[in-house]
Amino acid sequence: MLWWEGKKVSELLVNVVRGGLVESQHRGHLVVTDRDGREAFSLGNPNHVTYWRSAAKPFQALPLLEHQVVEKFNLSGPELALFASSHGGEEQHLAVLRQLLAKLGLSEADLNCGISAPMHLPSAHKLLTSGHKFSVLNNPCSGKHSGMLALTLLLGAPLTDYIKPGHPVQQEMLRTICQCTSLSPEEIHLGIDGCGVPVFGLPLRHMAMAYARLSLPEGYFEPDRVKALNLIRQAMTQHPFYVAGTNRFDTILMEVTNGKIVAKIGSEGVYCLGIVEQGVGLALKIEDGNRRAIDPVVIQVLKKLGYLNNDEFKQLEHLWRPILKNHRGDEIGYLEVVF
Repeated sequence: MLWWEGKKVSELLVNVVRGGLVESQHRGHLVVTDRDGREAFSLGNPNHVTYWRSAAKPFQALPLLEHQVVEKFNLSGPELALFASSHGGEEQHLAVLRQLLAKLGLSEADLNCGISAPMHLPSAHKLLTSGHKFSVLNNPCSGKHSGMLALTLLLGAPLTDYIKPGHPVQQEMLRTICQCTSLSPEEIHLGIDGCGVPVFGLPLRHMAMAYARLSLPEGYFEPDRVKALNLIRQAMTQHPFYVAGTNRFDTILMEVTNGKIVAKIGSEGVYCLGIVEQGVGLALKIEDGNRRAIDPVVIQVLKKLGYLNNDEFKQLEHLWRPILKNHRGDEIGYLEVVF
C-alpha cells in the first residue's frame, strides 16, 4: 500500500470561487464518532494529530463544576458559559465577567491571559474611537482564565503562576482532559496557547469521542462527572451568546438548532460539536488554519448525516455557501463545499 492510500493526507473540502475560477482551496480532516470512537463518517485522516485549542474549553471547565463552583459562588448560566467561551469582548460579555470576578473576590488584575482587542469588530472600533484602551477582559479567553482562578481558590492553590503547566490548576485540567479523551498524559502533546496556558495536542478521533461524551454522558461516567458535563453543556446551549457572540457560528448554530447541538470553535481551523442526547461527536481541522472554511464544512456534514432539518438548513444556508464581497460591497465570488 502506498502511504497516501491509508488516507493519511488531507482531503479537499472547500473551493473559493471568483469569476468562475477556483482561486483558492481549503483542505482538511474530519471525523464523526460515537462515544467509543467508532467512526460514522470521515474525510482525510481521522487520526490526524493537532492542537485542540479553544475547543477543549468545555472540558477544562469540568474540574470547577466537580469542586462545586456553582454552589460555592452562586454562579449563573451565562457565567458558566463564559468558562467555555471564546467570547467577542462585547459589552454584555464584559458585564458578566465583572460580575463573575466580583463573586470570586478578584479583579481583572488577577487575569494573566494578556491584553487583546475584542474579536467583535464593532466593539473594538467603539473602544478605539472613544479613546479607551483594550483590556484583559476583551481577551476571548478571559472567561476560561476566570474559571482557572476560581479553581485556584477551590483548590487552595496560589493565585500566582496559575498558567504554568506545573500549577495544580493545570495539572487538574490535564487529568480531566485525559479522562475525557481516553488518553494518557504521555499521549497528549503540550504546547502553549495564545493566552499563555497549556494547550493539548491529540488525534481528532479522540476530540470527537469527547464531544460525543459531552452530548450524552449518562452511563459513561460516574455521577459527579455526568452532572458536571450536563451543567456545562446546558450552560452553553441555553446561553450561546456567552460562548461566542454576535454573528459567530457557535452562537448561531446552537440558537438555530435550539440546543440540540453543542459546539465550540478552536483557533487554527479547529471545530468540534456534539449531537445532544445522541452520543455523537464531530471534530474538524482545516489544514491551513483558515476559519472561513469551517461553517460550510460543518453545515454540509450535519446536513448529509441528517442532523439538520430543512428549516434549520435554510437558516444556515447563507453560511453554507457564503458570498464574497469586495470593499465596495460588490459580490465577486463564493465559497463552495466540494465533498
